[in-house]
Amino acid sequence: MNAEVININMLASPDEEAIKPVLSQALQVEKAAVPVPQPSSVGRDRQFSKMMNAFLHRVINTVLPPVLGLLALIIVWALVSEHAEYLPSPAKTWTSAVEIFSNPFYDHGLNDKGIGYQLLASLKRVFEGFGLAALVGIPLGFLIGRFVTLHRMMSPVISLLRPVSPLAWLPIGLAVFKAADPSAIFVIFITSIWPMVINTALGVASVPQDYLNVARVLKLSEWKVFSKILLPASLPYVVTGIKLSLGIAWLVIVAAEMLTGGVGIGFWIWDEWNNLNMAHIIVAIFVVGIVGLILEQGMAWVANRFDYRKN
Repeated sequence: MNAEVININMLASPDEEAIKPVLSQALQVEKAAVPVPQPSSVGRDRQFSKMMNAFLHRVINTVLPPVLGLLALIIVWALVSEHAEYLPSPAKTWTSAVEIFSNPFYDHGLNDKGIGYQLLASLKRVFEGFGLAALVGIPLGFLIGRFVTLHRMMSPVISLLRPVSPLAWLPIGLAVFKAADPSAIFVIFITSIWPMVINTALGVASVPQDYLNVARVLKLSEWKVFSKILLPASLPYVVTGIKLSLGIAWLVIVAAEMLTGGVGIGFWIWDEWNNLNMAHIIVAIFVVGIVGLILEQGMAWVANRFDYRKN
C-alpha cells in the first residue's frame, strides 16, 4: 500500500470513522494498479477457428450433398444426350432457358403467351380446385371422424373413388361443364379432396376418449366440442392432409391441361412437343419441379408450425 495516500495522523487517531475513507481510497488505488487479464491472441484465434470449423461442417452437411446430386444428374444427362439425338444437352437447354426467361410475360395472342402467363394460369386453376376441395373435404372429414354411422357409410365410397386415375374424371367434367377450364378445376377437386377427408377423419378419431367423456359430463354443446377439443387435437392431421392434397393438385394440373388445351404449363408442354422443341419441354419440367418443391416446402413449414408434438 502506498504510504503517501494514508494520513499518519489519522492512523494514530482512535477514531475509526475517520480512518474508513482513507482505507477505502487506498484499496481503490491497489485495485486500479492490478492489471485486468485480457484474452490472449492465441485464445481468440482458437475461438475463431472453432467457429469456422462449425460453419464449414454445417455447410458440408447441408449444401454439399444436394450440389453433388445435381452435379451427378447433369453428368448423366450430358452423357445420355451424346448418344440420343432427341435429347438436348445441358448447355443447349440452358441457352433455351435463358431465352425463355428473358421475356416470360409476352402475350402474342391466345395460344402464344410467355411461360410466366402459362404458370400463373396453372396456379390459378390449382388453387381454385384445391380451395373447393378444402371447403368440402375438411368439414366432411370432421363429420366422418365424429360420427361412427357416417364413417361406415362413407368408407366404401371413399375406398371406391380414391384410387381412380385423375384423367378418368376428365370426360365426366367435360360432359358436365361443357368447357375445358372448369373441367380441369373439377379434376383437381375430385382428386385432391381424398387426402384431406381421410387425414381429417383420422385426426378426429384419434382424439382420446377421455376428452370426449369430460365434454359429455360437462354437457358441452357440439360447437364447443368441435372448437375446444376436436379442432386443436386434430389440426396437425388436417394440415398434413392439406399438404398432400396440394401436391396431388399440382401433379394433376399438368396432365389435365395437356388434354384440355388453352393456357397453362401443361398445354405449353404439349404445344412444344407438337413443335418438336425438346429443350423447351425440359425447361418446363424443371419449372414444374421447382414450383412443386416450393409448394411442398411451404406446406411442410406450415405443418411443422401446427404440429404440437414438435413444439
